[in-house]
Amino acid sequence: MSVRIRKKWIGLGVFIFFPFLQATPLNSGIPTAKKLTADVAKALNSIGPFDAYETTKHLASKEFAGRLTGHEGYTAAAKWAAERFRAWGLQPFSREAGYLQPYPSPYVIVDQAEMTLEIAEKAESLKETVWKEMRLEPEKDYLPLLFSDSGDCSGELVFAGWGISAPDLGYDDYAGIDVRGKFVLCFRGTPDPADGRFEPHDHHRFRMKTAKAKGAIGLIYIYDEIASNPNGDWIEGFMPAEISTKIADLILKEKNLTAADLRKDLATYKKPLSFSLSAKVRTRVVSRHFPDGIGYNVIAVAPGSDRQLREECLVVGGHFDHNGFHMGLLFPGADDNASGSAVVMEIAEAFSKLARKPKRSVIFVLFGGEEKGLMGSQYFVDHSPAGFSKIDAMFNFDMVGEGDRAGFGFSAGVPELKTLLEDADAHVHILSSSYPIRGVGVRGSDHAPFFQKGIPCVSFHSNGPHLHYHRTGDSIYRINPEIMADIAKLAFLAAFERADR
Repeated sequence: MSVRIRKKWIGLGVFIFFPFLQATPLNSGIPTAKKLTADVAKALNSIGPFDAYETTKHLASKEFAGRLTGHEGYTAAAKWAAERFRAWGLQPFSREAGYLQPYPSPYVIVDQAEMTLEIAEKAESLKETVWKEMRLEPEKDYLPLLFSDSGDCSGELVFAGWGISAPDLGYDDYAGIDVRGKFVLCFRGTPDPADGRFEPHDHHRFRMKTAKAKGAIGLIYIYDEIASNPNGDWIEGFMPAEISTKIADLILKEKNLTAADLRKDLATYKKPLSFSLSAKVRTRVVSRHFPDGIGYNVIAVAPGSDRQLREECLVVGGHFDHNGFHMGLLFPGADDNASGSAVVMEIAEAFSKLARKPKRSVIFVLFGGEEKGLMGSQYFVDHSPAGFSKIDAMFNFDMVGEGDRAGFGFSAGVPELKTLLEDADAHVHILSSSYPIRGVGVRGSDHAPFFQKGIPCVSFHSNGPHLHYHRTGDSIYRINPEIMADIAKLAFLAAFERADR
């Protein structure tokens, strides 16, 4: 993110935006800059790094408690953004609902959590087994998944490959093992990433329900780096978590294995490799489940200037949420994705300054619930604002705040989108790579529901390195104001051109 596309890598050491796609350098030829009208040039020049930075800083502050969708911190942030849209003179998407589109968003707050590990070690002098107890350190060694139930549970560990039970596909990590009253230890992924039939089994929700149905008291992922994760459903009596590869290696030492060995063998042979372990885990969690939580998409409209084409629209959006405040830890989500939200808002303000709007309407959306599994963008696609006959295209912004260059993905079947961005870059000179989007899998961003509906998409990112993904270190101190402003300028020009054609 040839370079693999950035965005969300979590454990497993693989990128999870489009792990099977590779970025390619942009055309070496420099497009000739199209002359801008005075109106467009003025709006373009209104986009500056200071405002984008201040918006990102505000959204990532303690005031909004990590913007967990459904939580009052997120709702306060959504109302703040809606007021900004109103002040800029952009229209609400609904006369009745205003700028806020509500949808169901249950959530969990983890107030306290701790995990201890008991590992058997041979004491050569005594020629007997000695149990060594380790208390794991939050965010370094482990984290509960942020949809865990409360409880205080102890149990043995059973390694179960990818945690997939799919007898109908000829694959079952649970065959021949008994996980009742135990913790399932597994990787995130599938035995064959090229086989789309496994895709449903790779959703967190699906994997958790499978483990619970098999009688497990929890599921523990092995991740290369610990990262907070609210993407799942609260299940009564079930306590999922994640541990680092380093801790997993200590557990697997009794089998003379490492996590890297196991992952490689599972990927190579594409067959289950499951077994019981002598190690024991105790986890204690104090959490609160809010089943009636409400999330919001924040939506504003710049109506088109053409009486016929204004019923078509371009959607410019990015996710507004992050992972909240848990265990005394603030997950601020400055890069992911206060930065993308700030860029959307900068573009929206620039459009509000145009004396003549483009022919088609432009809808600006700050999506909720991306971190919970694209809940807000999926709801928007299924409940699009009234009065529009067609979504002509979708521009998405996710993690655009770190680094010094920009790249983008574009719907593979719509190559003119690549040309559109390259032409716009003649005014900005910030692009370094692009890649065709051929599929979205289970790890996409908010363009995914649009792409699955056949709507042409562009998804923007900065070149990172995005080192603190879903961690407390994703703070304002890592943000480059200039990259956000330049991506906003690039996208503003491309959006205007696309909507005005």
